Amino acid sequence: MAGTDLELDVQYACEDPDLPAEADFRRWAAAALESRKGPAELCVRVVDEPEGRALNERYRAKDHATNVLSFPAELPPGVEAGLLGDLVICAPVLRREAAEQGKAETAHWAHLTVHGVLHLLGFDHRDGHEAQAMEALETRILAGLGFPDPYSMDTLDTGQVNGEETDPAP
Repeated sequence: MAGTDLELDVQYACEDPDLPAEADFRRWAAAALESRKGPAELCVRVVDEPEGRALNERYRAKDHATNVLSFPAELPPGVEAGLLGDLVICAPVLRREAAEQGKAETAHWAHLTVHGVLHLLGFDHRDGHEAQAMEALETRILAGLGFPDPYSMDTLDTGQVNGEETDPAP
């Protein structure tokens, strides 16, 4: 990593023997932070469907589990720190999506980690221009990690992009 000292806490809150190792999450997060200077601290929590659903309901008012939730740190004004926030990845949703989309699970884990870290850095995909920029950056980061373009198989007519509900075009 160019100039970023990463402090990463990985929490496994679901029973699944085939989850990525902490070293994998570290590599994927570090790749998303490649251009960031200074310290970075974040937590990745891997959850089951009930916890994912409860968090999505509480924070987004959506009564279903989603693939990844990003919780950027809210620091008081004037406080400078490397704390970026937390990511919550729902393992069962991720596995279902990978199977439905014909993607390797490891590639989807890497993508959702990179996607979530970029959200913690302030990237978003609420409008078409933001989405294009974020997707291009994700694709470039994942290619550097040896993974294929995560968007090459997505279809917009499903109403979802990587499991996240999209607003219909006006």
